[in-house]
Amino acid sequence: MKLCRFNDQRFGLVIDNSVRDVTHVLERLPAYRYPLPTHDPLIAHLSELRPILLAEAHKAEALAISDVAFLSPIANAGKVVAAPVNYKAHLDEAREDAAIHFHNKVVEIQTIGLFLKATSSIVGPSEGVHIRFADRRNDHEIELAVIIGAKADRVSPQNAMNYVAGYCIGLDMTVRGPQERSLRKSLDHFTVLGPWMVSADEMVHADAADMELCVNGAQRQKANTRDLLIGIPELIAWASSYYTLHPGDVLMTGTPEGVGPVVAGDVITATIAGIGEMKVEVTSLRDETKL
Repeated sequence: MKLCRFNDQRFGLVIDNSVRDVTHVLERLPAYRYPLPTHDPLIAHLSELRPILLAEAHKAEALAISDVAFLSPIANAGKVVAAPVNYKAHLDEAREDAAIHFHNKVVEIQTIGLFLKATSSIVGPSEGVHIRFADRRNDHEIELAVIIGAKADRVSPQNAMNYVAGYCIGLDMTVRGPQERSLRKSLDHFTVLGPWMVSADEMVHADAADMELCVNGAQRQKANTRDLLIGIPELIAWASSYYTLHPGDVLMTGTPEGVGPVVAGDVITATIAGIGEMKVEVTSLRDETKL
């Protein structure tokens, strides 16, 4: 099952290269009053809504994928957990390129640990990447994003995959500089998720998925998730040992070698086998937004 959000906060399923609008099914979700939950209600109730969604999708009008604007498939992520330098070749390139490490020591993931990105940085592919600091290097980083489907607290690697709702393509954008990763990677529009979420049962080889990123048609990154230094189950277990994971939380698993700069006007095309492809335009944040 492929779940998507599109256009003006519509919700749909992707079937046979078309989008089926099933927004009305969301009325079955529990109604909340303040204080609001810190998880994504749809992901939390996905298993019980699944048969209803599938039945309604096959009755809905088919919209061409090319005619819709995809938002992030996750509307209410409680947190975004990210894994730095989780591919050996990227670790090597980060250490060799001063424009990447910015004279900071690049430490192995096993030592430096995970980090968090602000949920305010999440957008969908149709919303694009916005460059706030055009005078600094802004890099693309393709990653497999794992969507947590159930509350996970200190789970074991052996049971970790039972807590996965699905997967989507992620762009972990970053502005280079001496500041902490979390600051430089949490800018608005710097966590692109999409184009849809593929449910875990339909992506059984997430641990061996080819990925590729191109900028203006030229290949920049190409790898396979089998090359992760720390695999998906171990990442989930590690993250849940520090903080409880909730439905809708996003785990960015790390980027391979080939990271590079983008500027306004560029078009990023990111592809992961088993999920699909998303195109993301890069624009510059206008000065008129300043106070």
